[in-house]
Amino acid sequence: MSFGQFNDGGKHGGRPLSAMADINVTPMVDVMLVLLVIFILAAPLLTSAIRLDLPQTRAGATAQPAASIQLAFDAAGSLYWNQQRIAFSELESRLAAVASQQPELQLRADKSTRYEIIARVMAAAQAQGLGKIAFVTENRVVKP
Repeated sequence: MSFGQFNDGGKHGGRPLSAMADINVTPMVDVMLVLLVIFILAAPLLTSAIRLDLPQTRAGATAQPAASIQLAFDAAGSLYWNQQRIAFSELESRLAAVASQQPELQLRADKSTRYEIIARVMAAAQAQGLGKIAFVTENRVVKP
């Protein structure tokens, strides 16, 4: 008897049984389908980024109130009071001086300005009792 062959004891005429040449792929297909279903269900959960499509404004400019102060922030984080550069240490004293008039603060910030700077200015305004704060944006020109 050669290696890998079985003898059935003469039931098939003494002829050795032949090896089965077909591969059973059913278990492999079952496993692959289960994995496919798991990946289809898990794929939406793996995306951690939140994509936001923010609305565009096309509103016209509003009328300037009589008492308004423009506070601008450039990309470097510098603060400007009505187009005059000031230090952050001067901000609270200037806000305290105009608090009795209750002006509207118009904040103009560069896109790359850190939120921390804007939050500090808003906290200083709130500490002085100034509640009218507006964020100024540029109107996007839509080309036809």
